[in-house]
Amino acid sequence: MPNRTSHLSPARPAAAGPRPARSGFCGGPAPILASAVLWGTTGTAATLAPAGAPAAAIGCAGLALGGILLFLTSRGARSLPAACTGRERWLLVPGALAVAGYPVTFYPAVARTGVAVATVIALGSAPVFAGLLSWLGGRARPTARWTAATAAAVLGCTLLVLGPELAGRATPMDLTGVALAACAGLSYALYSLVGGRLITHGHPSGAVMGVLFGAAGLLVLPLVLFAGPHWLATARGASVAVYLALFTVCLAYRLFGHGLRRTPASAATSLTLAEPAVAAVLGVTVLGERLPAASWSGLAVLALGLVLLAFPGNRGR
Repeated sequence: MPNRTSHLSPARPAAAGPRPARSGFCGGPAPILASAVLWGTTGTAATLAPAGAPAAAIGCAGLALGGILLFLTSRGARSLPAACTGRERWLLVPGALAVAGYPVTFYPAVARTGVAVATVIALGSAPVFAGLLSWLGGRARPTARWTAATAAAVLGCTLLVLGPELAGRATPMDLTGVALAACAGLSYALYSLVGGRLITHGHPSGAVMGVLFGAAGLLVLPLVLFAGPHWLATARGASVAVYLALFTVCLAYRLFGHGLRRTPASAATSLTLAEPAVAAVLGVTVLGERLPAASWSGLAVLALGLVLLAFPGNRGR
């Protein structure tokens, strides 16, 4: 999480006390990239759900089960609200609402615009929202390196999505789907910033993620029941929901919370632009989709931006 003195360099948790800093690649960017790889499998996993399963219900079911499980298995999650200051407890409210808002907006966007377009719009807008929210909150201004790296990553994602259109296979764009995907990006940026701020204040990352996602899981549970949970009674539906809960929510966000201890939220949201790249590769290798040359060029540009973000050079402790 950025602070006033270090721009986009990681801030040491205030209450953590002196301890060795794991400031290299494995200390922050690696867990975040690992979580992005897991998130990149959601589209492929969702294709295995029963045909009658509503798009939003698939994501909400994974969040409800995974979020509650994350809360129950996170050390210190139950005592976190009591350990927070009054201002920090208020931060938990928009954080949980933002977590709940992501699947509610993202999965309908996928249904309207497709997996690649919705993923790129959501994750491409997230670092922009994160940087702007950080700036407006008086935390820090984005550095030139972060701006260049994020621009490269967003450009790569754009080429990845527009590749088929550039090759002459244009498809109409659903503006409602685009707006929903942008709202998902804002939700993602907001809960990244809230989680990052609480973690850098010294609260355990597992506890923070557990509270935010446990509360969000309870918030979206009525939506799963209202949409009709009959698809969860099938073997395929239950398998998809369990996979999303265990790997793309519980494990992925535990890794993400760990990475936020050493990585600014604005850089973290940029690093997770690896997700659409993973989704594209899985689409080609698993689902048999084809990517034109422009899309592969986008993957290369995206990789360049991720390298700039993951290895930010020498920084003072």
